[in-house]
Amino acid sequence: MGNLTEKFKKTLKNAANKLTGAKRREFEAQTTIDYFEGNARKAEKELGWGRETILKGMKELECGIVCVERYKDRGNKRTEKRLPHLEEDIRSLVDPHSQADPDFRSIFAYTRVTAKKMRQALIDEKGYSDEELPCENTIGNILNRLGYRLRRVQKVKPQKKIPETDEIFTNVEEANRQADEDKETLRISIDTKAKVKIGEFTRNGKIRGIEAKKAADHDMNPIATIVPFGILEVMSACLTIYFGVSFETSDFIVDCLQLWWTENKSRYPPIKELAINLDNGPQIESHRTQFIRRIVEFAEENGLRIKLIYLGYLLDSTFPSW
Repeated sequence: MGNLTEKFKKTLKNAANKLTGAKRREFEAQTTIDYFEGNARKAEKELGWGRETILKGMKELECGIVCVERYKDRGNKRTEKRLPHLEEDIRSLVDPHSQADPDFRSIFAYTRVTAKKMRQALIDEKGYSDEELPCENTIGNILNRLGYRLRRVQKVKPQKKIPETDEIFTNVEEANRQADEDKETLRISIDTKAKVKIGEFTRNGKIRGIEAKKAADHDMNPIATIVPFGILEVMSACLTIYFGVSFETSDFIVDCLQLWWTENKSRYPPIKELAINLDNGPQIESHRTQFIRRIVEFAEENGLRIKLIYLGYLLDSTFPSW
């Protein structure tokens, strides 16, 4: 080992780099036996070869059995490795169309650029050829890995802002504040969610198993249609959800409200008024005579005052028990 010059060591390293798999292991193992007394640690220190690889090659020389290489099972390298400038080019194209998560609940950015448009932009603006770029699905995976993800468009822009908009929201906030500070008032929020069809439908779900679970090819002819109706106790954040099979009617909504109060009124003995936050949906709007009639009946039956606080405006209606 002491007779090896730096030039000779360099020659050994270059020779090893030109070999792969079993041939390289054999060369490194034989070199270790001939020049380093079979000491893999010394070969590792002098030539920078992996000690585990050398020991594996020496074992193969000893027993005469060569490990079979399966390079195909290792998978292909990521496209970002094959095309080193691809990541930078994608960022330069997608950043002008991206924005942060408005709720800051995710590290991912929201982008309006689809994988198909991104692939075409790389060809048109960055000079890539169609042959060297991967398919659209791979481009989509790269966008996800880089932190850009397609997100559902949020309904946050009002169609029209009238001069009274700010005053309306100030009025609603004041009504909510007064309800929360009044010990005899309980504020709740009610809303009906999207209907759910019951049947052998996929609903884009996944199940872990050896075989995939089979479902109907179309979401037609459901066994039933479930209407979820939620009642949120705002201050305690306690949520109750009722499911009905009727249409979303004023009667259904007030029936759920009556059922909820019957089950929970024992928890609120001092409550004499319910302040209800609700949107101005077609079944519960203030001009819906059936809804107002049922609310009056609900107030009379339970001896409660009711204050309806609409998102659009405030209808301060008190229905005493006559």
